[in-house]
Amino acid sequence: MADSAFKKIQIQRDDTTFDAYVVGKDDAPGIVVIQEWWGVDFEIKNHAVKISKLDTGFKALIPDLYRGKVGLDTAEAQHLMDGLDWQGAVKDIRASVNWLKANGSKKVGVTGMCMGGALAIASSVLVPEVDTVVGFYGTPSSELADPAQAKAPVQAHFGELDNFVGFSDVTAAKSLEEKLKASGVAHEVHIYEGNGHAFLNRSPEGVSRRKRMGLSDEDEAAVELAWSRFTSWMKRYLA
Repeated sequence: MADSAFKKIQIQRDDTTFDAYVVGKDDAPGIVVIQEWWGVDFEIKNHAVKISKLDTGFKALIPDLYRGKVGLDTAEAQHLMDGLDWQGAVKDIRASVNWLKANGSKKVGVTGMCMGGALAIASSVLVPEVDTVVGFYGTPSSELADPAQAKAPVQAHFGELDNFVGFSDVTAAKSLEEKLKASGVAHEVHIYEGNGHAFLNRSPEGVSRRKRMGLSDEDEAAVELAWSRFTSWMKRYLA
């Protein structure tokens, strides 16, 4: 996927600025797309371009939470995620939502995968300007956010075979569902049989990276179903 699809911008937050990447029609509903633990790499850019072209189109914005750093292997990615200022990342997301609202998007959702999925769910609690959230295979730590306090509608997607215990395994998914019930917001939690972590990553590079991590499931039907659910949810709350 060519980087030329994106416009690189700078967003102001508190007393600092950070880079972000935008793709899609100027006046379309906005979606903040939050990176996996790798950083702003080829796969999150693939997802943002796909999101910008779904249905009638969205304006997708990726904030660079790692400030230019990208993990090339799991050890590096783990190191970057361990070093992340999670509260600061939530501030980045809030600034990104507000940038979209100030630049042509009447309503704005947040989505993310893995680490980004956890932050997306957290933003339903911590970012009052968010209109809806879709999280993929990630849940926030109790220190960061309690989904029972969610204020925006949440849709969440998990793989049945995901073995990141307490973060994105089936037990974490079911716990999230209970908390969302308690919050009273509209919500859906979907678990995909026979799928592992990061099952949306279908680019050739993404597939080979998943295989190196021992994730060999390939289920195009589940990927299509997840994207169709994502699209109808975002349309419902952002149209």
